[in-house]
Amino acid sequence: MSRTLLRGARVITMAEGRPDAENLDVLVEDDRIAALGEGVEGPATEIVDLTGRIIIPGLVNAHLHTWQTALRAVGADWTLMEYLSRMHGGTGAHVTPADMHIAALAGALNQINWGTTTLGDWCHNSLSAGHADGSTDGLVQSGIRAVFLHGTPYRPPGDPHPIADVDRLLSGAARAHPLLTIGMAVQGPQYSDPAVAEADLRAAADRGIVASMHQSGGAPAAGWDVVHAAGLFGPNINIVHGMGLTDTWLKILGEAGVTFTSTPENELGQGHGTPTIGPLLRLGTAPSLGTDVDSVVPGSILTAARIALAHQRSLDHAHSVKTTGFVSTEPSITARQALSWATVEGARALGLAGTVGRIEPGMQADLVVIDARALNLWPAHDPVAAALHADLANIEAVMIAGQWRKRDHSLTFAALDTVKDELQESGARLLQATGLGRS
Repeated sequence: MSRTLLRGARVITMAEGRPDAENLDVLVEDDRIAALGEGVEGPATEIVDLTGRIIIPGLVNAHLHTWQTALRAVGADWTLMEYLSRMHGGTGAHVTPADMHIAALAGALNQINWGTTTLGDWCHNSLSAGHADGSTDGLVQSGIRAVFLHGTPYRPPGDPHPIADVDRLLSGAARAHPLLTIGMAVQGPQYSDPAVAEADLRAAADRGIVASMHQSGGAPAAGWDVVHAAGLFGPNINIVHGMGLTDTWLKILGEAGVTFTSTPENELGQGHGTPTIGPLLRLGTAPSLGTDVDSVVPGSILTAARIALAHQRSLDHAHSVKTTGFVSTEPSITARQALSWATVEGARALGLAGTVGRIEPGMQADLVVIDARALNLWPAHDPVAAALHADLANIEAVMIAGQWRKRDHSLTFAALDTVKDELQESGARLLQATGLGRS
């Protein structure tokens, strides 16, 4: 048995009923958190002094399309329509299984570097079994905890999800790799015929897996009523973006346990619409967060949390000015809430609420060590705010399932230069094939 004892840090557990931050020792046994407390004793394989650091639960990026990693930032100035036409209208067809593999591997390593320990890889470019295998192999190789949401390029509304491909992954890759979970990236009731939407979501429910869908295409289509009448909205359903859903629909879905994921930087920049964070909070639920596409925006989930927080506070101040003549006199959202969107709520959205997202005995040992001694965070008077304000240079160490994936500010992955070379080659070939490169 491996026992790692972490001493001296301020610990943000994100657990119900505990203080925001505590001086605690954390004992990790194999892949789980064994004990929390002051002065934890007992034999340890490794004792790590983390004085001056902050430990938080591993961050959760609930929505990212890793297959676009090799095309990083090519669409930084694209609108949503340009993205759809250029990336999905042409580029996706040129992507090979090898491209999928290196994109998933590099994308996942980048996420670990940023402090993400759990990734929802929403893969809507599984052109073949080989493409899906390329992605899942890359995710596994990186050492990240991943939920691979199997999807395909956009299909005619009458075409059902290829469930046989999902079953193949469930019986193979998911059984072989403890950090890999399989779900479905479905077109859902907005982009499928009602009968197809119902069948796809029933297939996910029958298998006990998460089904995630995009929604930013206007008012809810007829399929939403059909799926609702069939009783298929529940905790295994995840809605990304959610633009166009009325408060009535958000209330119905929230009461059914449906989860929501906002990708605020992408949504605001590309033209999806106003993030649904405010309406969700007013109805008593909360979002998880994603970064969406490395081809358009950077992959920092902490940045996404800060943007979401600042944007919603801005809207709340504007509402206060309109109704009272003054900006809000108290914060409408706290830093702890924003951090919960990137931890607790992300775990819930991916069906892993009992596994990750909090630091508690029995939970998986997915942890992030933030170096609060750095000049940009020191002195860290408020550990929660300091954690939310952390940048890449502050992410000192990352542990996933009890294994260090980043130590002393560097990834432990040995072949990083090879990964970068292969990613560059993949991106150059795709740019040449599609003409997406800047002139």
